[in-house]
Amino acid sequence: MSKIVVLGCGAVGKHMAIDLSKHPGYEVISVDVNQAVLESLAKEHPIQIRVEDLSTAEGVTRAVADADIVIGAVPYSIGYAMLETVIRAGKNIVDISYFQEDPFGLDDLAQANGVTAVVDCGVVPGMANIILGYHTSKMKVNRYECYVGGIPKSRKVPFEYKSPFPVLEVLEEYTETSRMVENGEVVVKPMLSETMTIDIDKIGTLACLNSDGLRTLIRTMDIPNMFEKTLRYPGHVDQMRIFMESGFFNMNPLQVKGGSVRPIDVTSALLVPLWKYEPGEADLTVMKLILSGVEAGKRVTFTYNMYDEYDPTTDTLSMAKTTGYTCTAVTRLVLEGNYSRKGISPPEFVGAEAGCWKRVEHYLKERGVQCTLETS
Repeated sequence: MSKIVVLGCGAVGKHMAIDLSKHPGYEVISVDVNQAVLESLAKEHPIQIRVEDLSTAEGVTRAVADADIVIGAVPYSIGYAMLETVIRAGKNIVDISYFQEDPFGLDDLAQANGVTAVVDCGVVPGMANIILGYHTSKMKVNRYECYVGGIPKSRKVPFEYKSPFPVLEVLEEYTETSRMVENGEVVVKPMLSETMTIDIDKIGTLACLNSDGLRTLIRTMDIPNMFEKTLRYPGHVDQMRIFMESGFFNMNPLQVKGGSVRPIDVTSALLVPLWKYEPGEADLTVMKLILSGVEAGKRVTFTYNMYDEYDPTTDTLSMAKTTGYTCTAVTRLVLEGNYSRKGISPPEFVGAEAGCWKRVEHYLKERGVQCTLETS
């Protein structure tokens, strides 16, 4: 029986553990610092639990000591250190921590330790990269456009937004810059600096924000034009611009009544209860991926569309399904020997490996997550 250790029992981590626990050949151990969350999970599913502080190398090392493979689902602030510790322990890992550091800084270590480490393995980056890797193995891609967003199904004012992820991480992302490739050059733009719109079936018009979802693609892909846009309801974007311009996202401490506080921390604390999904409340995830180029001497465009909703039967948010099941699909590829490249592997490397995208696609479809393909 294969032992799978899932580091992190948050909004996505717990559903990855649940998904894998349904396989009779897997023993799944969920690890987190929050004992109450772990105990709640273990009461309803055949999952072992372990309390460890995953912000420490000692905690991570103990957690993965007897693992056959590891899944990383920890906060981004500790993701890189966690990945390094797992690699030093000689364990294969598939990760969705989305840390800010360059994962290739650990490539030499992973290769020296004979470790397969797949990073950024969620939706975008993740599923989209796998699809791109699949096509670049068959054609010359000249343009890559990716539009993706996780939003509440119900547009409740005033914010028209909720998040299964830590609110502070979302706000920090709004303050950051994004990288895109235009005519072969990397261009950097603030996330909230400009907005285009796109019409999405079943939803309507959504705003497209600059975002830094290309990540490893800037290094691994020779494509002259690439960008990734985050989708939100238009009213939400307008409000976030007001917040930004008014200083609510400022990270420099202010002196208030003798104390020191960062405005973004106060904003986050106020928004946490307002942006929390209530039990049974539905979210949805949408992705439109457009790949243009030349295949077999002919100009072609492949358009992938994904629309996914909250599953009330299993009480699983769409973002947990689309992110988590992509990760568990690749985990099984590695565990079962269908993907074994040593070193740091962004998902586009997985997609370029013969048969991998089709296996991931089938795995997702079995769990109700589907991409439709149009060719022109």
